[in-house]
Amino acid sequence: MRNWLLAILTLLTAIPPLAAQEVEWSVDASVLANNREGGEDQFTPDQTFIFTRLAPELGVSMMDGRHVLKGGIVWYQPMIDDMSGYKILPTLYYRYNSDNGWHLTAGMMPRSLMVNRMPRYLWSDSLNYCQPNIRGVMAQYVVPAGYGEIAVDWRQIQTEHQREAFTIMVNNDWQVAGPFRLGGHVQYSHLAMSRNHNDDQHVNDDLVINPMASVDLSHRTLLDSLRFSAGAIIAMERDRSDDRWHKPAGFVATATARWRWLQLDETFYTGQRLMPLLPKFGSRLNLGDPYFDNKTYSRTDLILHVVSNRFVDLSASLTLHASERTTGFWQQIACRFYLDSNLWNRRHDHDYLKSGRLQQTF
Repeated sequence: MRNWLLAILTLLTAIPPLAAQEVEWSVDASVLANNREGGEDQFTPDQTFIFTRLAPELGVSMMDGRHVLKGGIVWYQPMIDDMSGYKILPTLYYRYNSDNGWHLTAGMMPRSLMVNRMPRYLWSDSLNYCQPNIRGVMAQYVVPAGYGEIAVDWRQIQTEHQREAFTIMVNNDWQVAGPFRLGGHVQYSHLAMSRNHNDDQHVNDDLVINPMASVDLSHRTLLDSLRFSAGAIIAMERDRSDDRWHKPAGFVATATARWRWLQLDETFYTGQRLMPLLPKFGSRLNLGDPYFDNKTYSRTDLILHVVSNRFVDLSASLTLHASERTTGFWQQIACRFYLDSNLWNRRHDHDYLKSGRLQQTF
């Protein structure tokens, strides 16, 4: 960790003075305790996650924030006595911000830079816990009517014994008329071969296409937010050992409602089992929540936001999973604290700090 910090600080201090250069910093800290009960197989077992995560960043911005270079680390630490099991991951990225809504980012960047996290049938909770950075490039177009973004995440490089893996993600959501919106998600995961592979190792593919239509009634009712979405999920998976394409499909609907400190989220899926190659390749190929490998599945989250403002989200939640094969019950306490140079400069503006909400990451 010390070597990474020294390298990042040396790089930042070596940048020559430029017009309108400013120092930017941020501290992102999370604590999570998640007790999972009801799992009946290797992909959804009974277990408890308790960990902390600390992600400080330091950087410089030039030309009124148009060009930004930031670096830091992500320290993931399970809460155990001997301090084992930790991971320290580097963060270093360049970000270009245009005046017309375009943002381009390259390097090892936090997933929180995405406008929205991918849905859980594409990103599982465990992926979000343990792989907090995207390693590659991302392009975003963000305007008041909506957004579109595409990112390439190079998850694993090819070595003598390690398989090459990358993921391409597309996210978008656009206002059509009034509360009606159209968008969706596309994700392609590729699992290639190691350099010195056996004859039984082959290239594998996983493609998920998910068009969505939504009605956003936020601020049109007494609730703080209210949104309904529905669409199709079309998956295509292939193990090139037999070159056979599996093509499961189904229907997904989501609803989210929030009033002050209370939030209710519901996701319902029905159709064919979405991950036919999950038993063979697990999370190396399928990045989504294994619960969606059911013909019918419902996830209900009841979330209590104990503290909620622009820099803290402390929540307690109950999650019920129900499918034709198993029922799960999770209890979770999560806290995210985020502070950066912009918030610090407005630290005396209490109305501003209380008026917003911090993005949830878990």
